[in-house]
Amino acid sequence: MKRIIKKVAVVGSGIMGSGIACHLANIGLEVLLLDIVPNTLNEAEEKKGLSLESKEVRNRIVNNHLANALKSKPSPIYHPKFANRITTGNTTDDLSKIASCDWIIEVVVERLDIKKLVFEQIDKFRKPGTLVTSNTSGIPIHFMSEGRSEDFQAHFCGTHFFNPARYLKLFEIIPGPKTNPEVLDFLTEYGSKFLGKTSVVAKDTPAFIGNRIGIFGIQSLFHLVKEMGLTVEEVDKLTGPVIGRPKSATFRTVDVVGLDTLVHVANGLYENCPNDEAHELFQLPDFISKMMENNWLGSKTGQGFYKKEGKDILSLDLNTLEYRAAKKASFATLELTKTIDKPIDRFKVLVKGKDKAGEFYRKNFAAMFAYCSNRIPEISDDFYKIDDAMKAGFGWENGPFEIWDAIGVANGIELMKTEGYEPAAWVTEMIASGSTSFYSVKEGATYYYNIPSKSQTKVPGQDAFIILNNIRESKKVWSNSGAVIQHLGDGILNLEFQSKMNTIGGDVLQAINKAIDLSEKEYNGLVIGNQGANFSVGANIGMIFMMAVEQEYDELNMAIKLFQDTMMRVRYSATPVIVAPHGMTLGGGCEMTMHADRVVAAAETYIGLVEFGVGVIPGGGGSKEMALRASDLFHKNDVELNVLQEYFLTIGMAKVATSAYEAFDLGILQKGKDIVVVNKDRQIATAKQIALQMAEQGYTQPMQRKDVKVLGKQALGMFLVGTDQMQAGKYISEHDQKIANKLAYVMAGGDLSEPTLVSEQYLLDIEREAFLSLCTERKTLERIQFMLTKGKPLRN
Repeated sequence: MKRIIKKVAVVGSGIMGSGIACHLANIGLEVLLLDIVPNTLNEAEEKKGLSLESKEVRNRIVNNHLANALKSKPSPIYHPKFANRITTGNTTDDLSKIASCDWIIEVVVERLDIKKLVFEQIDKFRKPGTLVTSNTSGIPIHFMSEGRSEDFQAHFCGTHFFNPARYLKLFEIIPGPKTNPEVLDFLTEYGSKFLGKTSVVAKDTPAFIGNRIGIFGIQSLFHLVKEMGLTVEEVDKLTGPVIGRPKSATFRTVDVVGLDTLVHVANGLYENCPNDEAHELFQLPDFISKMMENNWLGSKTGQGFYKKEGKDILSLDLNTLEYRAAKKASFATLELTKTIDKPIDRFKVLVKGKDKAGEFYRKNFAAMFAYCSNRIPEISDDFYKIDDAMKAGFGWENGPFEIWDAIGVANGIELMKTEGYEPAAWVTEMIASGSTSFYSVKEGATYYYNIPSKSQTKVPGQDAFIILNNIRESKKVWSNSGAVIQHLGDGILNLEFQSKMNTIGGDVLQAINKAIDLSEKEYNGLVIGNQGANFSVGANIGMIFMMAVEQEYDELNMAIKLFQDTMMRVRYSATPVIVAPHGMTLGGGCEMTMHADRVVAAAETYIGLVEFGVGVIPGGGGSKEMALRASDLFHKNDVELNVLQEYFLTIGMAKVATSAYEAFDLGILQKGKDIVVVNKDRQIATAKQIALQMAEQGYTQPMQRKDVKVLGKQALGMFLVGTDQMQAGKYISEHDQKIANKLAYVMAGGDLSEPTLVSEQYLLDIEREAFLSLCTERKTLERIQFMLTKGKPLRN
């Protein structure tokens, strides 16, 4: 049976319920969000003379929760307009409306008695065949559907979203005792294809997969910290980006999530897993119990492991439980990994460390490997699901079994035995069967060791993806120090940046030109895309800074000209060029995106022209492109200056879209041409498909534009008056004004006496001239230096 989801009901509108409702609205669904009716009036309602029967009062709880969610940062919604897809109501008056819904998600308080009452009501109103799922993070699924109709039980399971629902990719699906297998298959596919998630089918065991392993990891650390006498800062240094984990590492993450949330799950595991070999680890250490007593729960109570006092961040001394000035943590072992770009390549070095850091990693990984191997088949029959869950739910770059592979399976076992652990029997059997690793790559696909069959089996669900890690070497066509060109098949190339933070310097520009040359001569099309954390943070400003400081202006002029010419090749090659941005796509990364034939953007793309932050204007064709796009929107009898001003302000205020959908508003992405994909894993495959389609339909090389309408003195005068007023009112500095005036000159097309049609090359030349002149300014060099050393903009 083909199942189509058009309308979803979310019952329960707290932080999680509202977040799920917003994400469902993100993907275009109609959402009904319900919560209970309040039993008293608040002061404002009494003043208005409202009664408990007023609709405003009856929907107060749901409306307040949704309003708070929409105001939260980061936003749960891709675009403010998408909130219109959500209708609110209450469970007393509006529950009957679920009859028109295709999927009903329960997100009420974590109490089985309340959930069962809600399901009893849902069973009365739902139409047969409607999916009903619970977002519980720990209550056993098999208890919830007891006593419900047969059709309810066949269409019921757990669907555990991680918070925040928009940003965390894990989507755990937990079958009940009578769940129809078709329901699990459908939700697995729907979660991946439409919700943009990593769908993981878990067993109905306490805390499922993600939280079972995640809470073990944190509790294990809590005990290890005391044992080894480590500080809060030291643990966060050891468990952050250096091992491919989020910047917030361990203790900052607990502060953000809330210590009470973590304790609730840990207590649940302690009570419900009496036979777990790590049962005692789920008991709270004394310092955690004391923090709970003191209500030091983290951000929500103003203090946790860290506390902000004025501008200072204090950290908690775990021995005295007093706050002190944060201390910088450093370890010799970490210094050895500074030249190793990828976290996966660092683990071998880290576990051999001779200092406290090395000891920490050996103890930590030994415990994690042992625990994870012993959870098979308890929480999952397949170990790759544990890796998927930790990467998607906790933001780990590599899962436990991937890390174990990187260290070496035999080395990992040795590590465990030294620390007093034994691997699960299946790991020993795996080695005895001749498999020396958990994973392998064959013909561009990832295979895993299948425990029952004792053989390497293809990880399911990969057919919709292209995984660059798997084809980088086998399908490599060309490479240099900053990029690699691979053949994706069907005559479509992919250019992947491999510079630090994917910055665009001479080597990347050379690679773009090479990729276009190859595509024009021997292939059918080109995708520019990668699967790093970010698409590109822009041009290599370190190189620009060195040239400017050395006053090598001829070389700098040539470097900017090369950048501009390369962007124009992206636009005007004889082959279709598709750019696939995701994550941070700033400055030059944004300019490249704007010059593509088509853009396939991940929904989570944070894109903008941010050059003002380093004291220059966009010099790689970005200023020209904004003037061109404004010109294309000029219509007869329009106030053309207003249109141009919008585009001018987008650059002048360094606006960055917080999703790909917002980028359409800024004129960076173009409606009817560029598309958005919700699941980043599908992005390269989708871009390849579009490049192929364009090639097959007969791609013709476009002609450079010579019909860009610029407004000359008329626009320039207006911009200069505006920047003068802004500076006089102290809204911008003198240097800000100077940069803005340079941009005004470019976007107005210079000081031409009347509106004129000019070529793109004309605009590029004056853009480059303006960029170069700003590079001679001391204050611009101060801004670039500050960005290079501090990683944030300077206002001078």
